[in-house]
Amino acid sequence: MDPHLLRTFVAVARLGSFSGAARDLGYTQSAVSQHIAALEGDLRTELLTRRPVAPTAAGARLLEHAGPLLLRLDAARADVARLAAAPPGRVILAASPLAVGPRLLAALPAAGVTLRITARGDVPAAVATGACDLGLVDGLAAPSDPLRLPDVAPLTVTGVGEEELAVLLPAGHPLAGRPGLRLADLADARWLDAPDAGIPLAAVRAALGTPGCAPSLRYDGTDLHTLCALSAAGHGLTLLPRRVAARLAPEAAAVPVAAPRLVHRTELLTPGAPTGLAATLAERLTGGG
Repeated sequence: MDPHLLRTFVAVARLGSFSGAARDLGYTQSAVSQHIAALEGDLRTELLTRRPVAPTAAGARLLEHAGPLLLRLDAARADVARLAAAPPGRVILAASPLAVGPRLLAALPAAGVTLRITARGDVPAAVATGACDLGLVDGLAAPSDPLRLPDVAPLTVTGVGEEELAVLLPAGHPLAGRPGLRLADLADARWLDAPDAGIPLAAVRAALGTPGCAPSLRYDGTDLHTLCALSAAGHGLTLLPRRVAARLAPEAAAVPVAAPRLVHRTELLTPGAPTGLAATLAERLTGGG
């Protein structure tokens, strides 16, 4: 399957337009039509209806495969380019908001690093495709267990640290004075859903094995101060590393999680063996230097 044809198909399906895909890709509309016809001929099935332009059942199934396939090709290209390039003088580090902690702050050199805060789910792909040199990602895990990350490319994953978790509650909440809380007892509470800043509710539900923890408000941002302010103001509970909750919302109550046994884990993602400044930073982050 020709990846150029596949990229054209994805663009047409995403935009719902042959002419729109032509403008987006820099092709003529005739070339886009030829690409789609060639791909349909290769697979011997219709992938798009024409009026309106929309994926058929076969096209929808192909779209499910297209994203990971094209990402893997981009990752392979980036991997080869890294080997051919000279050791970089600067390093781009992509990190999810909760992955920025004392260990990273202590490891950063005086100059040469660009820190890019991005959504948790975007970090592995950014490292795989060469958009950044290193990645720091965080999530829920049982103590000493690795995170479950998407298989976007053969990345090297190294644990950086684990922290105690806490539920952030308004100061006047009935449970604010407890020494510890069971997450299962909060399944029917009002929660904040902040998948890019805090720990996603989907991860909390998966840890509890329950469909509860319904969101009262969704926050689509990466600013932790805003997230903590929303929770402290009573707009919903949120699960955070206890260190973060206590520092950013001292007026609220950060009650430790007593059960289940979970930690906030941070991992370093590298594309093979980093070199130069990237290698130095990776060693500092993982305790090797």
